[in-house]
Amino acid sequence: MILTLTLNPSLDRTIEIAALDRGAVIRAAAAHLDPGGKGVNVSRALLANAVASRAVVPFGGDEGRQLVRLLAAEGLDMVTVPVAGPTRSNVTLAEPDGTITKINEPGTALSAGELDTIADAVLDAAHEADWVVASGSLPPEVPADVYARLCRRFAGAGIHVAVDTSGPALACALGAAPALVKPNLEELSAATGMLIRCLGDVVEAAGKLRAAGARTVLASLGADGAVLVEEQGIWYGEAAVTEPRSSVGAGDAMLAGFLAGGGRGPDALARALAWGAAAVRLPGSRMPGPADIDPVVVAVHPPDPSRPLASPLVPHSG
Repeated sequence: MILTLTLNPSLDRTIEIAALDRGAVIRAAAAHLDPGGKGVNVSRALLANAVASRAVVPFGGDEGRQLVRLLAAEGLDMVTVPVAGPTRSNVTLAEPDGTITKINEPGTALSAGELDTIADAVLDAAHEADWVVASGSLPPEVPADVYARLCRRFAGAGIHVAVDTSGPALACALGAAPALVKPNLEELSAATGMLIRCLGDVVEAAGKLRAAGARTVLASLGADGAVLVEEQGIWYGEAAVTEPRSSVGAGDAMLAGFLAGGGRGPDALARALAWGAAAVRLPGSRMPGPADIDPVVVAVHPPDPSRPLASPLVPHSG
């Protein structure tokens, strides 16, 4: 069973538009309201593919109650934890060529008592888990080492922890030796301070994260595919998407596919890419099921270090 924790879940409204024209009145072609948050999406993707999962979800206010209703309607196995502040709402503007503009609220602070209650809920549910996925941004005022503390608590119980976050939370988590981290290209560049222009740079940056403590690095590169760096080897994979609709949640679907595929090796990478590509072909933040997933579009092989990335990335200053 795969347990997920989302400290900063959301209601995700995706609006499909012909083009983003600032200052104009834009008529939507379609709109979708989905439950959101990275760990929530991982559990939703696993549920859609009949893989056992349970989500720990703090919620508050009318938005939080709506989030819980949407998740219950999908049949998600979850542990809900009421908190004082309202659950955030995010808005995504999706254009026909796959361009995505996201507006994410920061969320509301969690008190020390609320964090303790959430941690207890995770610990109570984790005894049945093979993996705990700790993912997403942290709400305001939540200590950056919260995921690191989870890693340390579960390590002695033999439970693998996957971390998908960014900034100081990722830096702290690396020191707690997580079994897996899943940075995207921007997060990989920011965490290492590297200019990432080619697959060789991705492999080097992933090696730095492993040297800092992560045992396995699954780096998602958007349209450029993904790189897996682990003790057993290094693999690169790509998946063709001819008609992208929304990339929201695609990285979460990728992580779900990787864990469903065993959490190691090229076969798990292939499944991760197939699930991620399927999510990109769907509207809003829908998670793909078996009918949406096409493994034929995926190719996995050793990386060519000199292969340039379509969108090279310079790390942010500061």
